[in-house]
Amino acid sequence: MRILSPVEVMSRFGKALADPTRAAVLLQLQQGPAVPSELAAQIGVSRQILSNHLACLRDCGLVVGVPAGRNVRYELSDPKLAHALEDLLGTILTVEAVCQCGTPECAAEELAGAASTQEVPA
Repeated sequence: MRILSPVEVMSRFGKALADPTRAAVLLQLQQGPAVPSELAAQIGVSRQILSNHLACLRDCGLVVGVPAGRNVRYELSDPKLAHALEDLLGTILTVEAVCQCGTPECAAEELAGAASTQEVPA
């Protein structure tokens, strides 16, 4: 087994969080283990779509499947991951969301947001 560099670890974590469905799976599993049928219903996706995302999260090392009778129960690969997700959410929610990527789409959204929050003189 090869040990990943810190950059590779962060890249895998970023890949996992880059998709809203995978992010939703991680947030659901932060609450506790679940079987795929429960996860699919909670997130609002088909079991096939969920299966694809669970495979990605397993490959990234963020979730593990644990046999539970005839089912497989999924959980975060390490309890520290639940705390890390909580800390990440808390940090991001306290920072004003201003994208600095410079893409035309972001710039248009920022301008639209700024225009809608400006006060109109009476």
